[in-house]
Amino acid sequence: MNKITPTRPRASDQMWLDAALELLIEAGVDAVKVMPLAKQLGLTRTGFYHHFRDREALLDAMIARWEDKNTGNLIARCEAYAETICEAMFNLQDCWIDRSLFDAPLDHAIRSWARHDPPLKQRLDQADARRKAAVLAMFRRFGYARGDAEIRAMTILYTQVGYISMEVEEDPARRINRVPAYVELFTGETPSKREIDRFRTRNGY
Repeated sequence: MNKITPTRPRASDQMWLDAALELLIEAGVDAVKVMPLAKQLGLTRTGFYHHFRDREALLDAMIARWEDKNTGNLIARCEAYAETICEAMFNLQDCWIDRSLFDAPLDHAIRSWARHDPPLKQRLDQADARRKAAVLAMFRRFGYARGDAEIRAMTILYTQVGYISMEVEEDPARRINRVPAYVELFTGETPSKREIDRFRTRNGY
């Protein structure tokens, strides 16, 4: 009888990157090293270098993933089609509900890393400026004065940063139920039942 030898998983850039991001969230950037990642994945250390030039290249890829996912999706939700400011705000609120759009633990980990990494802090500041500009533009699109739009944008973003930094754990259904009140608070407009129902349905509630 032939003995079956277990095979190693087929490695990919995505596999190494996903594992590195998980480690960043769990233990911080100092824990993101090639050997622990290889052990976690059941791969060889030398195999890592077929996918990334060195650890710095991996770190750069991690930051790029965060920028593309969190900042990119936030901007896209602000620019998504909406007939009213309430509908636009519900589009943005999807980010705080759907982790495939916006990864809050990753955002928290990046902010913690940036405290000790000046170049990353600069990129974080740029990302925050792009997010603010997108939310501000969303309000301007619906006729809000620039000063008013800027205050509303800052309130929304600072509220969410507070949620993230305080690591608030909230029952998903309870948070969904609160979103219409947040939408009214942030916009000064009362969302329609149709708008609320669409938001709840697409988020599984």
